[in-house]
Amino acid sequence: MSFSDAELDRYARHLVLREIGGRGQTLIKAANIAVIGAGGLGSPCLQYLAAAGVGAITIIDDDDVALSNLQRQTLFTTAAIGRPKVAVAAEQLVALNPHVVVTPVAMRLTADNAASLLAGHSLIIDGCDSFATRLAVNTAAIALGIPLLSGAVGPFDGQIALFAGHLPDQPCYQCLVGAAADRPEQSCAETGVLGALTGIIGSMLALEALRAITGFGDPLAGRLLLYDALGARLRSVRLPRDPGCGACG
Repeated sequence: MSFSDAELDRYARHLVLREIGGRGQTLIKAANIAVIGAGGLGSPCLQYLAAAGVGAITIIDDDDVALSNLQRQTLFTTAAIGRPKVAVAAEQLVALNPHVVVTPVAMRLTADNAASLLAGHSLIIDGCDSFATRLAVNTAAIALGIPLLSGAVGPFDGQIALFAGHLPDQPCYQCLVGAAADRPEQSCAETGVLGALTGIIGSMLALEALRAITGFGDPLAGRLLLYDALGARLRSVRLPRDPGCGACG
């Protein structure tokens, strides 16, 4: 896979990194990533994936841009209110980097369509706000043999983990949350969320995606990365595989 002069200039700061270089940037260009959710986490994550030169990005989200989104979803502007998030996101990403192929999917991912929507991707990134959707994504990721990078936020805390539940020695997302269910009183609209926190966790999702693609540093698989914005603390804990897990056990 070759790079044009414009791409060599665009990715120059990656190319000079010993841990990435030409080989790593080639892997980034060859990557095909599905991102579920173009909201608080998806917004910064998508921007950094496109800026990094990920070759193909599929955005899956069925929401329209709302005024209340703009406190944290920096991919959108006031003029975008009322438009489908995936359409606006695709326009913004292509404007940022015309070398990236962006596929917008204005559809809600469900247990019935997850496998067909996610098939053929090299990595799945889930930043949605529904346990039902997350569990459907996890089941499909295991069946398809695709790594799943998951991120979530609370009012003042966030977490990231890379799941490879299709491998015999690695946990899946359901090993972590079990049979978790959505509860209206725990929604972002009810509990609130610090806007800049979604930028931190979303950017970290993009960073971990680049790590997973290129292999620099220590892998995140099998670990849960936790960020506490109130105490300005970051730590990681090991995630064991649950032998009784209904998805991968």
